[in-house]
Amino acid sequence: MPVVSNTSPILNLAIVDQLELLRWQFGEILIPHAVLDELKVNEERPGSQAIRQAISLGWVKTQELGNEPLAQLLKQTLDRGEAEAIALAIELKADWTLLDEREGRKVAKSLGLKVTGILGVLLRAKQVGELESLQPVLDELINKAGFRIAPELLTQVLRQ
Repeated sequence: MPVVSNTSPILNLAIVDQLELLRWQFGEILIPHAVLDELKVNEERPGSQAIRQAISLGWVKTQELGNEPLAQLLKQTLDRGEAEAIALAIELKADWTLLDEREGRKVAKSLGLKVTGILGVLLRAKQVGELESLQPVLDELINKAGFRIAPELLTQVLRQ
């Protein structure tokens, strides 16, 4: 069951000490080289230690992209990480593609990919008891990680 992620879900969950939610929900996460580059794991930044640990434990793995022409085409409208993540997800027939940015999600869905992001991961974690409360994690995402969420969507997520 391949799961491919863009930078944002991994980085933001690592910053708020919730990266393990990805492992618990999906097992192994595959990332293209562009996402590894964007994660800047060799720099001392918030979340980088958790990401390095996930990579060394082998549940976050870099996967070579075979369909470079598709990635190049997607880079005309998306950033490099999103483009390569979507191209890799198509190539691997991924069960899930982890994306947060609106445009990337729209493109991925139009290409037939099943998409979720941080909010979906957090909601699932709450539903199965991995998280006691969403509010503190969402507050941390907004305040520590700079995660942007529309106020209406935030209200909707908290209601669920």
